[in-house]
Amino acid sequence: MTNSDRILIKLDTTDSTNNYAMQLVNDDKAHHGLTITARSQYGGKGQRGRKWADTPNKSLLMSIVLTPRLPISAQFVFSASVATAVANILQNLLRDKTVRVKWPNDIIVNDKKAGGILIENALRGNMWTHSIVGLGLNVLQSQFPQELPYATSLKIATGEDLDIDDIRDEVRSALLALSGRPVSIPAIMEAYNAILYKRGEQQLFGKGEETWQATVIQAHDDGTLEVRTEDNRVAFYTHGDVRWIYE
Repeated sequence: MTNSDRILIKLDTTDSTNNYAMQLVNDDKAHHGLTITARSQYGGKGQRGRKWADTPNKSLLMSIVLTPRLPISAQFVFSASVATAVANILQNLLRDKTVRVKWPNDIIVNDKKAGGILIENALRGNMWTHSIVGLGLNVLQSQFPQELPYATSLKIATGEDLDIDDIRDEVRSALLALSGRPVSIPAIMEAYNAILYKRGEQQLFGKGEETWQATVIQAHDDGTLEVRTEDNRVAFYTHGDVRWIYE
């Protein structure tokens, strides 16, 4: 591990660890392995501009700067490799619980959302220079508001108070190791699809006021989700074009 890999900035609070990391990237002060953590965020971000709300001191809130070893066209493959690595860590930690990745990169524990990953990329011209991998993971919460019926935490899943810093260190190590290994796009997608949430099952989707059921088949390396509709057609969904509806 190099000196830059060891850099860990611990914040009490910030708007978003991803924002903090991106500012360092823009100021040419960030290197591969730089990690930002916070005890709380007041502007945490989710996918498509959604807010990520956390409970102070009860969540793992971190962003790590990585240098991708993939072409710029393979951004989803990189995202899939990150999500798979995080899910595998949690599966080993939670033992008999079921950990899956919901397309594209939510972390699902026992059919409820325990965390999410937001990846923001820094591009210069046609060069992919940095990826900021943001992870928000519910760890110590014992309950959630009624308006979040599909949220869970590692404490709820296990009944145990797990150490946030230990999980952080495991995630850091896994992502640094991931970025140092030779890349096989087919192997990454095979691993991702092996733990894809609802694979082979019917799921409710929606667009505007319309909702429908479709069977999840697999995700592809361009980020599309292949499904089979109720009239036996194969369709390909793009994240943001259709929404996944929790039932």
